[in-house]
Amino acid sequence: MHIVVCVKQVPDTKIIKVNPKTNTLDRRGVPAILNPYDGHAVEEAVRIKNKVGGKVSVLSMGPPQATEVIKKSIEIGADAGYLITDRRFAGADTLATSYALYNALKKIAKEEPIDLVLCGLHAIDGDTGQVGPGIARRLNIPPVTKVIKVEEVNVEKKYIKVHRKIEDGYEVIQAQLPCLITVEKEINEISYSPLPNMIKAARYKPVIWSVDDLEGVDISQLGLKGSPTVVGKMWAPKPPEKAKMIEGSSAEQVKQLVSTILAEKSELFQQ
Repeated sequence: MHIVVCVKQVPDTKIIKVNPKTNTLDRRGVPAILNPYDGHAVEEAVRIKNKVGGKVSVLSMGPPQATEVIKKSIEIGADAGYLITDRRFAGADTLATSYALYNALKKIAKEEPIDLVLCGLHAIDGDTGQVGPGIARRLNIPPVTKVIKVEEVNVEKKYIKVHRKIEDGYEVIQAQLPCLITVEKEINEISYSPLPNMIKAARYKPVIWSVDDLEGVDISQLGLKGSPTVVGKMWAPKPPEKAKMIEGSSAEQVKQLVSTILAEKSELFQQ
């Protein structure tokens, strides 16, 4: 069984800021990390491999330094890694990104057929959750999103059974392989990497492809040219203007809170 996990290098959003003049993310001095959701996807792929056998590959699109997230994936337990990097990929939105990754997946599949594709639910720098389903649509395979548990993978009968998170619980879905799933963080806990994995990751050199190494690519669908999405403005939310602390005993706090809510409702209805 061949599993491919799509991973992304992202800025650590815990310390990232918005440039007030340009309304864009200020990435200066911000360390790049493996997208946390993608880390859980790699971990789940490795767990599936350990149960049913096979191979785990990872695929990423980004600048040359994105090799670091591939090495991190090798450290978690992946077997092979691919990076597509080219200036013509730059500025891609989710539509152009899914197109680029789709073409890379086709090339990987020619070397070794793909049975299952895993993605993180979304990237923490974009938070759209669109790339995974976009890839599935182009590959013409079923997508299953928000997976919190992989219950069964049947290699012989070619199906996977998963628990998919919904608002008030979960639903059990069975899909034919090949398919694509996107995973939530709660699907697993990432294991500590054994020393052999760490040594292998430090020495590992991923396969690197440019646009010219991919077959049948429409350049107009890549990068900024292939990205219809436009970010008109970006800003940090302002703190509430009327925020205040409520003091006193529990009974007094409840009384003050109810009075405040009723006063605001009355003011709203008068408007």
